[in-house]
Amino acid sequence: MLRRSIPRGGWSRWTPWLLTSPRIFCLSLIVLLGQVGLLQGHPQCLDYRPPFQPLQHLEFCSDYESFGCCDQRKDHRIAARYWDIMEYFDLKGHELCGGYIKDILCQECSPYAAHLYDAENPRTPLRNLPGLCSDYCSAFHSNCHSAIALLTNDRRFQESPGKDGTRFCHLLNLPDKDYCFPNILRSDHLNRNLGTVAEDRRGCLQLCLAEVANRLRNPVAMVHAGDGTHRFFVAEQVGVVWVYLPDGSRLEQPFLDLKSLVLTTPWIGDERGFLGLAFHPGFRRNRKFYIYYSCLGKKRVEKIRISEMKVSRADPNKADPKSERSSLLGKVLRIDVNGAGSGGKRYRVPMDNPFVSEPGAHPAIYAYGIRNMWRCAVDRGDPITHQGRGRMFCGDVGENRFEEVDIIVKGGNYGWRAKEGFECYDKKLCQNASLDDILPIYAYGHAVGKSVTGGYVYRGCESPNLNGLYIFGDFMSGRLMALQEDRKTKKWKKQDICLGSTESCAFPGLISTHSKFIISFGEDEAGELYFLATSYPSAYAPHGSIYKFVDPSRRAPPGKCKYKPVPVKTRSKRVQFRPLAKMVLDLLKEQSEKAARKLSSATLASSPNRASSQKDSFKKPASPTSSRKTSPGPGAKKRARVWSPGPQGKRKGIPKRPSGIARQAAQHRRAGRSLPPPLPSRWPLRGPEPPHHVEAAAEPDFRCAGSRGWRWEPSERA
Repeated sequence: MLRRSIPRGGWSRWTPWLLTSPRIFCLSLIVLLGQVGLLQGHPQCLDYRPPFQPLQHLEFCSDYESFGCCDQRKDHRIAARYWDIMEYFDLKGHELCGGYIKDILCQECSPYAAHLYDAENPRTPLRNLPGLCSDYCSAFHSNCHSAIALLTNDRRFQESPGKDGTRFCHLLNLPDKDYCFPNILRSDHLNRNLGTVAEDRRGCLQLCLAEVANRLRNPVAMVHAGDGTHRFFVAEQVGVVWVYLPDGSRLEQPFLDLKSLVLTTPWIGDERGFLGLAFHPGFRRNRKFYIYYSCLGKKRVEKIRISEMKVSRADPNKADPKSERSSLLGKVLRIDVNGAGSGGKRYRVPMDNPFVSEPGAHPAIYAYGIRNMWRCAVDRGDPITHQGRGRMFCGDVGENRFEEVDIIVKGGNYGWRAKEGFECYDKKLCQNASLDDILPIYAYGHAVGKSVTGGYVYRGCESPNLNGLYIFGDFMSGRLMALQEDRKTKKWKKQDICLGSTESCAFPGLISTHSKFIISFGEDEAGELYFLATSYPSAYAPHGSIYKFVDPSRRAPPGKCKYKPVPVKTRSKRVQFRPLAKMVLDLLKEQSEKAARKLSSATLASSPNRASSQKDSFKKPASPTSSRKTSPGPGAKKRARVWSPGPQGKRKGIPKRPSGIARQAAQHRRAGRSLPPPLPSRWPLRGPEPPHHVEAAAEPDFRCAGSRGWRWEPSERA
């Protein structure tokens, strides 16, 4: 079947996982899986990130072109590897083994690739080959055992004795049978909702967070300048504004410091202080921005000030403190700040404002009937269709019964104080109220929360599933919620956002908790969504943090969300970000290590003689997070593919060599290699290399039938 000889491969690199006796190893693993609810399998790629929908057609691993872990470039790379391997086979070998080899190579594209290769934890070694179901593995070994040396240079796989492939298949075994290939393609609960935002049994959206800033004093606003620099500016309630750069660092010197002017106190719940920040649409050209804060006027009378300022010409990361002018306060106001008005005013009233000609009405009023709006945002619109662009969403804090979310329109009357939410507040006024009052798109009672914090419609690139969701929260209860519009009925459906699932958020850098009091929301220049919260709502307490929303179910295809920030000169020293929140993977590691220590102590106490005899060779168990699969994870939507070995084990559907891939394979052959490199060479293993004398002399001992995958155990003679 093979038409070329294959040189004998050496041991591939690995990291010992648990150096102890086989019996203790098996017992430890079983008890750990029983006591600690470790991570179930979930969609994840070999780069430890969520799967995606490729931008272009996959010619080779086409089973995963609708959703998976390969873009077209990686698909071509796998195809070239396949044709390199198939050069060693004659026609019969092509018929028998072509389908098997393609299946195995293409598991790098599976949305569950990290699970198949045991790579869900970055701290554990990577498998050489994906986890195969026993019947499939046996058929592959029976028909194509000579191909193993072409797929890996790991000596354990190449020298596994027995014609039936029992030991070889044991090395590739996964304890959770639903997740091995090809069973993973047939599982309805794994494929039902693949690629959509995960929901729990209550319909709660499973999202995750990344901490991006901390140690802030009641952060009340996060905005960008829209100047291409991708900086964002964070305002603290005490009157200080900080600059954060695209690399995550913060400038040591503040952008603006108005502590001496801003009126606020350390009292919990004091609503006075620096409350708003916005940049002019033409900021890159005119350097203007606007601020909103509490202050003391003449005779120590409390006032609200809305002012215009400019950035310093000498330093683009510093405001000019002498540039402040203008003052205005009203309801929902719309003014033109680009020119002077009549009567010495430093702004103009747009002529199309709804009450310009209304006797007794302030011409700047755009809408009315609101009570206490806290945070408004303008929808950017769908990135492709632009649907929804320009809509203004506002959270309106209620009096004593309801909180509401409104879409503000020109001339709109939102009912206060006749109505609160959908209900009457003042019965007399409510009976006489006009019938054209605009109702909120959503309102909730105080059993849910007591102070709404308006949010944003997500229009970013990194989490495509979230496009069109209006995400907001409640300051008092700490609940996060999302509204989605039914385009046919124009009604809005609410879903809660739940954090805290270790299964959903077990990715590097992600967390599943946040500080309770949700103060505000923010949007960066790329459209990604954040919220600002604190664990202690005092203007002087440095317990505020900023969190970025991340959808663990699906990400954008590689390369789609790249941007090049406009360079900005910095004079101030950069302060690198240091996270305070514990990541989900760290929490899992701590749980498993704690359980391992407890189990180890119990094992040694029950077997003092054995523990004494093994004292010199016993090592402290490392984290068994890679042995954690006990039950299936979230579902996925994909057509099921039924596998059958066919008559005499022959496989059908052997791919034809595309011309572009043929050229790549020819280049590999011209390079003069006698054997293609092993599959996992593109995915470097983690951890230190083993001692050379162990690699040469140790014969692996696989006496634990319940172990996860091919974790090895050195024999006693080593």
